[in-house]
Amino acid sequence: MAAEQLFPLDPEKTYFSADELTLDTDEGPKTLKMGYWILEDPVRIHKMIVKEKVLKVDDMEIFRPLDSKLRKADPDYYKRYVGLKLVIDYPGYSTGIVASIPFENDPVGFYKWWRKGGHENKVYLSLGRQIQLFQKVSMMDPKIILKKDLELLRR
Repeated sequence: MAAEQLFPLDPEKTYFSADELTLDTDEGPKTLKMGYWILEDPVRIHKMIVKEKVLKVDDMEIFRPLDSKLRKADPDYYKRYVGLKLVIDYPGYSTGIVASIPFENDPVGFYKWWRKGGHENKVYLSLGRQIQLFQKVSMMDPKIILKKDLELLRR
């Protein structure tokens, strides 16, 4: 049996869907075309592009399709990555709106929707973003902020 040809990561190259790449897996090195890697392991590919910045890809051919695969493969990872850029159904808007808009323009309403309305699982807010929101709400309408959120601000 012939040995599989290896295609190690080239950090200088911009990868397209037909380009082959060899990555280490639990079963050993595995070579797939980029179009198949985004189906096989979208979170790993996304991390290599966005977090580790070791993989450059074509935006139209790889990154956009990767975005939809990521949403289905690992919704929690996707929400953490997207954060306030996530499109949400928010009261007062007939269509979806980017979460950052009510977060910035209506912090009290966003707080009521997110924390008190039970939508914490829909939009991921980092600790820094939570503190930012809680500070705004505590200044604008201190009566509505929950005790646990005030305690976080006092730490």
